[in-house]
Amino acid sequence: MTSDPPGPPDTPTGPDATRRTLVAGVGNIFQRDDAFGVEVIRLLADTPRPAGVEIADFGIRGVHLVYELLGGCDLFVLVDVVQRGHAAGTVTVLEVDPEHMPPGGAVMDGHGLAPDQIFSMLTAMGARPGRTLVVACEPADVSEGMGLSDQVREALPAAVRAVEEILDQVQQEEGARNGIQAR
Repeated sequence: MTSDPPGPPDTPTGPDATRRTLVAGVGNIFQRDDAFGVEVIRLLADTPRPAGVEIADFGIRGVHLVYELLGGCDLFVLVDVVQRGHAAGTVTVLEVDPEHMPPGGAVMDGHGLAPDQIFSMLTAMGARPGRTLVVACEPADVSEGMGLSDQVREALPAAVRAVEEILDQVQQEEGARNGIQAR
């Protein structure tokens, strides 16, 4: 008799198991384009999603996000602004390997962790999510104030599509996996 390898805590296993995916938007709504992740999640909130997919706005609650990730997930999709030197409003999907993040030693701000601090804190706690993707948008303005810049506001549909494509791909992979296991 064979058994499936154990998944993350509280993750069902077996041929009919639903894998856990967390799509998390982060950002500070009082720093203009930094609200990008929060706005993408707002747009995704009422869309249908496959079983096992959680879409959540973590805003500036980075520590809460870390604790949520301690529960385990197979796919973690982080939506945030990332300065990479591209034109403002450029949306990219990046694959991140949290294992290569050094453990954090600095004092953590409970009201806002940058993505690298989130991964460092997870590493320091001996945990890591499964596959990790970042849907990133190049900001134009992260100064104090409310409202996205025109470039970042215009990028919202592309970011929503990127998340939807990732979730569609996961659903197709799940279908293929379940089809193979059913044989």
